[in-house]
Amino acid sequence: MSGTQEPLIEAEQLAAALAEPDPPTLLDVRWRLTGPPGRDDYAAGHLPGAVFVDLDTALCGPPGAPGRHPLPDPAALQAVLRAAGVRAGHPVVVYDGGDGMAVARAWWTLRWAGHRPVRLLHGGWPGWLAAGLPVSTEVPAPPPGDVTVRPGALPVLDTGAAAALAAADEGVLLDVRAAPRYRGETEPIDSVAGHVPGAVNLPAPEYVTEGRFPAAEALRERFAAAGVTEGAPVGAYCGSGVTAAQAVLALHLAGRPDAALYVGSWSNWVADPDRPVATGETSPR
Repeated sequence: MSGTQEPLIEAEQLAAALAEPDPPTLLDVRWRLTGPPGRDDYAAGHLPGAVFVDLDTALCGPPGAPGRHPLPDPAALQAVLRAAGVRAGHPVVVYDGGDGMAVARAWWTLRWAGHRPVRLLHGGWPGWLAAGLPVSTEVPAPPPGDVTVRPGALPVLDTGAAAALAAADEGVLLDVRAAPRYRGETEPIDSVAGHVPGAVNLPAPEYVTEGRFPAAEALRERFAAAGVTEGAPVGAYCGSGVTAAQAVLALHLAGRPDAALYVGSWSNWVADPDRPVATGETSPR
């Protein structure tokens, strides 16, 4: 499977790659914010050869002050990836239930960990089924991989960097949550409603539809309308760094591989009651 710098792979392309003598390592990362567990979906049927990897417990650290989905411990992540058969320099394809969120965070995490050849199945599990491709309930036992996790290969924002970017004259911090959460009208998950002062709201459905991304030019136009300009810094956050990873993926597709993820996102920001909180609208700069 060549061209692994292109993040997306379509179902038919993946099927062809899986038929090759040395197919990509396949990871099933189906997940729901409020359950039931993705492992149940995996047990009911998955892509042949896929290994289930849990977003909450394997690809993220334990929840707490750093956020609900903080960065994983590098050694723990390395053990998980090796157990799933991930090999150094060998292509990986990840897929989810179709909304494109967990798979984007999985893609981002592997890239952050220094594993470059990783792609995601565009359209996820529903796209595979719609193409009439085979499924399996057999749980594979892959040979242990030898990947080495080298964290820091993608840019990350902490609270200070996120605040500075949101307040900067040049650059933009995107808040990709639904508009009522951004404005502080409602907050179904976290303890405080509102947004990082100076952040610009760009809800996820405005740049991705049911896990599928538009063409690069359309993405560039939408991000430009939100204030993202060529060469100026850009970062993204959401509630806990999952949907925001999808935004970073969209920015990569739009030609901005330098886009940073505020991993802790709002769940980290409001862990400190002294951090300022804004409500209402913020106009793009």
